[in-house]
Amino acid sequence: MQGPRTLRLLVALFFVAAMSHGPSTPAAPLVRRESPRAAAGAVPPIAGAGTRAVDVEMRRVDFHIDSGIVLRIAQMRGTLLPTVAGTPPAFDDNRSFTLAMHSAEISIDTSSLSVLLNRHVFGYPGAPLRKLRLHTEGDQLVQSGVLHKGINLPFRMRATVSLMPDGRIRLHPTSVRVLGIGVRNAMDFFGVELANVIRVRGGRGASIDGNDFIFDPEAILPPPRLRGHLTRIAVGDGVIAQTYGAEPARDVTPLRTPSRRSPNYMYFRHGTLRFGKLTMVDADLLILDDDPATAFDFSLGRYNEQLVAGYSKSTAALGLVVYMPDLRSLGAKTGPAARR
Repeated sequence: MQGPRTLRLLVALFFVAAMSHGPSTPAAPLVRRESPRAAAGAVPPIAGAGTRAVDVEMRRVDFHIDSGIVLRIAQMRGTLLPTVAGTPPAFDDNRSFTLAMHSAEISIDTSSLSVLLNRHVFGYPGAPLRKLRLHTEGDQLVQSGVLHKGINLPFRMRATVSLMPDGRIRLHPTSVRVLGIGVRNAMDFFGVELANVIRVRGGRGASIDGNDFIFDPEAILPPPRLRGHLTRIAVGDGVIAQTYGAEPARDVTPLRTPSRRSPNYMYFRHGTLRFGKLTMVDADLLILDDDPATAFDFSLGRYNEQLVAGYSKSTAALGLVVYMPDLRSLGAKTGPAARR
């Protein structure tokens, strides 16, 4: 009967020692209870306010923002805001714009979220958390991986997910196991908080408040940055669903697209937009999924491959309609001739 208690005590003492001695490498600055959007690396200020933004509308789009990271956009109405005055948004430069969402229904599955955390949020030398894997159990998020504190310690954490008033996301642990041993009660007994054990580098959208993880949904993503008013978050069935609500004075009126052939599309209207060697003034660009049976599988980083594999038509209003194959079907496409 003394074995498990002794092991719990040793784990708790390890945390106390780790807090006292710190990591073997210089510690990154501790980020705690930061003001909303205060950390470096948050969405940069928008320049070029005198230039009309590009209105955008999306329906049923699986948007690949990076390899292995997919945002599933059920619907979205917003604008592309240039980050440099006088420089229009460009598909070939994901840092050239911020996607401001006025209204949206978006989800990310736990596989994409695992890649996002490993590659971007904790993807730096000396990161305290490594090899993260996530899944859902009911309405809770379960995270497992390795806690690096001089040595590597396998851990598993269950947490509730809630929305903070400022739009950030709070993960509150309901159970923590290190080396297979529950440690939360022992940590409480010794007066040790998670923030004293794990030091998170600033500027990556993550911080620790007591025993809770805080994530800024705008700052944890790689470019292009997203901006919006997060009003609801829900966890279940392997996905984290997010609702972005309309802010005051934001226009969420659906855009009038030149074609309703497909329920899956991206439409860009007004402003100036660049893609490849083309610059579209008073943009009127509709990108349609040529297989509407499933969501439009689109990659910003590989859009030109999809463009080459599809075909386009001009409209009577001097706009352009582009028919693109899904990203996953590129290997089966050889170009426009394959569609005729």
